[in-house]
Amino acid sequence: MGTNSKSMLFFFQVAADHCVWYGECGPSKQVPDKKYNCNYTGPPKPLEAEGHELLTELCPGLDYGDRAICCDVAQLRTLKGSLQLPLQFLSRCPACYFNLMTLFCELTCSPHQSQFMNTTIDTKGTTIDKNVVAVQYYIGQTFTDAMYNACKDVQAPSSNVKALSLLCGKDASQCNATNWIQYLFDINNGQTPFAIDPKFSDVPLSGFNPMNNYTFNCTEGLDDGSGPCSCQDCAAACGLDGMCVVMWLSYMSFLLVFFGIVIGAWCFRIWPILDSNNPLSLNADNPDQVNASYCERLGERFENAMREVFSSWGSFCVRYPLLVILGCIILVGLSSAGLVYMRITTDPVELWSSPSSQARREKDYFDSHFGPFFRTAQLIITTPVNHPEIYKPYFPGPDVPFNTILTKAILHEMESENIEATLKAECDSEKTFLGCLWLRTTTTATILSVPQTTFQNSHTQLDRIAEDEFFVFADYHMVFFFLQCTASLNDTTQLHDPCLGTYGGPVFPWLAMGGYDGTNYNNATALVITFPLNNYKDDIVKKGKAMAWEKEFIRFMKNYSHPNLTVSFSAERSIEDEIDRESDSDISTIILSYAIMFIYISLALGHIESCRRVLVDSKISLGIAGILIVLSSVSSSLGIFSYFGVPLTLIIIEVIPFLVLAVGVDNIFIVVQTYQRDERLPDEELHQQIGRILGDVAPSMFLSSFSETVAFFLGALSNMPAVRTFSMFAGLAVVIDFLLQISCFVSLLGESRGHLCCVKLPEGQETKTDGCLFQFFKKVYAPFVLKEWVRPIVVAVFVGMLSFSIAVVNKVEVGLDQKLSMPDDSYVLDYFKNLSEYLHTGAPVYFVIEDGHNYSSLEGQNAVCGGVGCNNDSLVQQVYAASLLSNYTTIGFTPSSWLDDYFDWVKPRSTCCRVNNSTGLFCNASVVDPLCVPCRDMTAEGKMRPQGDDFMHFLPMFLSDNPNPKCGKGGHAAYASAVDLIDNNTHVGATYFMTYHTILKESPDFVDALKMARALARNISTTMDHNVFAYSVFYVFYEQYLTIIYDTALNLCLSLLAIFVVTTVLLGFELWSAVLVSCTIAMILVNMFGVMWLWDISLNAVSLVNLVMCCGISVEFCSHIVRAFTVSVKSTRVERAEEALAHMGSSVFSGITLTKFGGILILALSKSQIFQVFYFRMYLAIVLLGATHGLIFLPVLLSYLGPSANRAKVFAANKRFAGTEREPLLNY
Repeated sequence: MGTNSKSMLFFFQVAADHCVWYGECGPSKQVPDKKYNCNYTGPPKPLEAEGHELLTELCPGLDYGDRAICCDVAQLRTLKGSLQLPLQFLSRCPACYFNLMTLFCELTCSPHQSQFMNTTIDTKGTTIDKNVVAVQYYIGQTFTDAMYNACKDVQAPSSNVKALSLLCGKDASQCNATNWIQYLFDINNGQTPFAIDPKFSDVPLSGFNPMNNYTFNCTEGLDDGSGPCSCQDCAAACGLDGMCVVMWLSYMSFLLVFFGIVIGAWCFRIWPILDSNNPLSLNADNPDQVNASYCERLGERFENAMREVFSSWGSFCVRYPLLVILGCIILVGLSSAGLVYMRITTDPVELWSSPSSQARREKDYFDSHFGPFFRTAQLIITTPVNHPEIYKPYFPGPDVPFNTILTKAILHEMESENIEATLKAECDSEKTFLGCLWLRTTTTATILSVPQTTFQNSHTQLDRIAEDEFFVFADYHMVFFFLQCTASLNDTTQLHDPCLGTYGGPVFPWLAMGGYDGTNYNNATALVITFPLNNYKDDIVKKGKAMAWEKEFIRFMKNYSHPNLTVSFSAERSIEDEIDRESDSDISTIILSYAIMFIYISLALGHIESCRRVLVDSKISLGIAGILIVLSSVSSSLGIFSYFGVPLTLIIIEVIPFLVLAVGVDNIFIVVQTYQRDERLPDEELHQQIGRILGDVAPSMFLSSFSETVAFFLGALSNMPAVRTFSMFAGLAVVIDFLLQISCFVSLLGESRGHLCCVKLPEGQETKTDGCLFQFFKKVYAPFVLKEWVRPIVVAVFVGMLSFSIAVVNKVEVGLDQKLSMPDDSYVLDYFKNLSEYLHTGAPVYFVIEDGHNYSSLEGQNAVCGGVGCNNDSLVQQVYAASLLSNYTTIGFTPSSWLDDYFDWVKPRSTCCRVNNSTGLFCNASVVDPLCVPCRDMTAEGKMRPQGDDFMHFLPMFLSDNPNPKCGKGGHAAYASAVDLIDNNTHVGATYFMTYHTILKESPDFVDALKMARALARNISTTMDHNVFAYSVFYVFYEQYLTIIYDTALNLCLSLLAIFVVTTVLLGFELWSAVLVSCTIAMILVNMFGVMWLWDISLNAVSLVNLVMCCGISVEFCSHIVRAFTVSVKSTRVERAEEALAHMGSSVFSGITLTKFGGILILALSKSQIFQVFYFRMYLAIVLLGATHGLIFLPVLLSYLGPSANRAKVFAANKRFAGTEREPLLNY
């Protein structure tokens, strides 16, 4: 402060337990209607009697003893007035409001002010009325945090947001304990008359002791009897989630019962069902007979039949390898030849909406009667410049602030950027300009922007002023401040500017501006320019021109730069272009992922004994052959369906190779590793040995493959096109893969026995080998997992995981954040961000009255219109009523009604409807011709609404009339496409009434909007007794989420049912084994939902496809283990489970688990967010959950609850291997 200042500011620290102010002095410079407090450093003063009640009201629970305090009644009244806004929003939570009042009461009235306040004094004036112009307020951090925690969840129902969003100067998500108090004390918030600088600390600071009064938690009641805050306003008051409580109690009950039974069985060994050491009860008295039931004998015969069939087939494939391989190549070639007819669908409508769905049928109806919804390109313009203007109206009144984006300099710069005249695109050797593409017939037609419409895209118009030699009466500010243009053809200011756009209709401020509050358009921080283009659905040439212009638009905007403007933009083709670019960028990641899996497979199949045998033992040729078989099965599936004209999707191309590789690799590892561990029997030839091996393992391969195939084909029953096509292609690919494995691969296995890369080994040189992984599983892993003390822990852990997943399954979000589908560096992400931040209006919604309604009758008109004499429950009235509850209904505005405007247009007192008296042709209101007379006479009948033939006679004229300054009711600009005239303009067909949704940001918002609009349309249909539906462009994409939960449950339940039935049959009618397999797969699926909740993966069509795939892959993890258990002839369940885990577990682990794990980790490197979320995360979860359940939980479950050995199978096995040195089991 200069030495010549008339006032001097100084810091004055007062002694403890003294006041720092008392009473009010001069007016505040920042807030003129408020006053500074007077500096006072004396002791507290008793409060006047008239202030006792006010003090109790404002500061409940604060006991100041004899009421000697540091404020007077005037200060209390000022405090009450300043806190009206927080009172309105925060008093619904008593604890929050009490803590907030404590903050302000201690500041204003505490007799201990000097302990935690330091003042800055203005010495201007007398010594007894010095103004306190600033204060430092030392507040305890503990108090600060507690106050914020009590208030952070309080809702503002009228705004559908949290109260702190209105009281913190920013969104509640960005508000915290300290910046909230800083905003409350900010001198710029319009309520604080002087600067208050809060200092936060729990320890003494600069000689002051921070105010750290007692606070109430939002879950606590107050001393005055007020209860705790509601669950809505206090998340902590909601208590535990009901489902979580139920599952926790269920889990603890299970543990109590389970461990009780386990301990009891361990102590007494009297529980047969849980006694894992209970031996088999075979008839030892007569070795030629066995006491087997009918089902056991039937199962043994079925098992034996499959063994013989596959053994014979395997032997044939080894004996005639050339015939088999050549036949497979021919069939694969013929099938894959269908790829020449391959058609890839990228149209989101075709991907996510069934042709028979309600939204699709309504879209087709709308398109056929009114034309397809227009294409849009849009700019959202902000400015980094922060130079707002203060407009001083000519008439006395408060100054009006205008944000920088609405200053004349910025508007001039925007008008200079004549994008629509600059952009041209070349399509089919023709220059395509915007002018030949944009819409001209709706209320959202032409270029919607402030410069284009409000100022006619004219610098001169923007610079116009109304003035005399003394005053400026009006300038461009008046347009924004009064905004008369939305209601009249010429504004009512002295400028009398034309308010219609170049297309003949108005542009509403809520469409052209953003970032304002309420209806204070002068506070706008963004301007919106929209280019609506005609959508040519079936005209490829015109659609190509539109897309060419959009491509040029995107190129231009990417290169656009302006120091004073920040522009985010999007075009109709932007999302599809970015997805294509994203797919191209991820090709290298996908190729690398598959390359790693292929290399691993090629090397892991071998078991190298010496350098001399490296080319044979490495089994590289078998690995490559296995990979080629997987690729052949995929290409054959794609080709066969392409023959029938079934289109492909990107999901099929990306997911099915992963799925078939998982299934195929597992089976290949089982065949090869079984062969490596097998020892040829005496007098057994190679083709007999491989045939015998195939007879042992092929039933297990057939079980898993056929289960997956049936499950996938049942998934094709889904109404969702993406899920249906994936299931069809996947099911056929798995079938072909299995057939190639048991034919072509078996032949190659026989050939690779002694011939590879020109190397021939002696016939008997290859011997039985056990790999390190097999030895580890057999001697270390399997015995450990099935130890007596480990098994209960495994059960407890996995049941706990299941309980947790069930508790959170209903918390998995439904929908797809469209930002996830964009690359990290996409320009569309900025557009999405600004769309949510600035725009106040959502998508247009049309209430369509289907053909057949009689508009010519009085009853038909009354059921629709909204004017005098119309029904209170008419269509327009019901939509209007819904707009009054926009926070609930998402209907943002009153609908535009062609019928009501037509009635106003045709009135005889109007200058709109005129006809030439001699020719009978229509005369526009701007035409000056004495022969033009009103359409209807000024009679009682003429003043009534037109009915019958009269109604239809003038309606085409109304729909062809362009608005002008003499008649703003012409219907061509607004309604030309809203009315479908049929039968040579003699009847009205389908019509629509348009309004707008409120701004919709997240998937749940769009789904709720669809629900509400349909509910409103159903109610209108009921009252009109005629079908009315709501249509908006996004409905066709979000309708899937109305039934996604049902579709998910149906698809997964059908898949589980298919797996149960197939497993029951192919395991030889082992019903209980099928139950255990199905239960384990169900646990994996439920746990997948738990992972989705933990990892923020929403439920949508993409994740549903992955869940269906998870169901199929889980079969691979489970079925082989269970079948090995059922055919084992060990004496106890534990021994049978250990044997199954040792022999099959190593193949499952080295096959599907390690193969997939390496490839999946590479997906984490993808730049695509959707790849990271829906592929890397979900694939990793599928493999980890499948492996842990199949290799840990399932063997333990079998050791407890596994089915008893099939006596017929055991007897047959002992008989079959009698006299050999082999162990009496299927030695995988």
